[in-house]
Amino acid sequence: MLQPQLSNVEPNHNGNNHAPQEYTEGAGNIDILQELNRLEEIILSSLRIPLTGRTLVDEEKLLEQLDFIRVSLPSVFQEAATILDQKEEILLEAEEYGQQVVEAAQAKRAQILAESDIIRQAEREAEQLRRQVQQECDALMQETLAEIEQKQRACMQELEEMRQTAIAQAQEIENGADQYADSVLEGIEQDLKDMLRIVTNGRQELQADMSSQRNPSQPKKR
Repeated sequence: MLQPQLSNVEPNHNGNNHAPQEYTEGAGNIDILQELNRLEEIILSSLRIPLTGRTLVDEEKLLEQLDFIRVSLPSVFQEAATILDQKEEILLEAEEYGQQVVEAAQAKRAQILAESDIIRQAEREAEQLRRQVQQECDALMQETLAEIEQKQRACMQELEEMRQTAIAQAQEIENGADQYADSVLEGIEQDLKDMLRIVTNGRQELQADMSSQRNPSQPKKR
């Protein structure tokens, strides 16, 4: 902020180039309204002349205050202009920031929409993949069940063939056993017949011997 120069102070009626303490510290920070209030206070606090309505004012103080205000006004205007410039700059920055916020919001919205589309696409692909996997699992299950059923039928058929073979072998064994038993019994029967014939012949000879002993004149029958 611009600072007022002492050379701008006009001399008062006493020839003094003097300004209040606030001026020497830097008039750029003064409050004009406050300084005008001080000027009013100088006037109101001056001595009044009775019956005249006039006031005796300390000319030096009054001129000093006026000079201070006169010198400070350009800096105040400069400060005001600077503030206005800053205001314009702030407004431009605010507008630019607002535009950036709007653009960022639009970009974020587009990103969200894009992500939503990606999410929906991913969900559709996931659902399609799930259905495909489900169909493959169902097909594999049906194929497995069909294969199991086929193997069951093959096993049942094989078991039936084995049962039939076992029955045939058992029947064959049984038939062979019957034939063997029949042949054995036939041999025994033949042996018994031979033994019976021998016994019969032996008895007949024995009876013939006994008869010949009772009748010696009769020859033995053979």
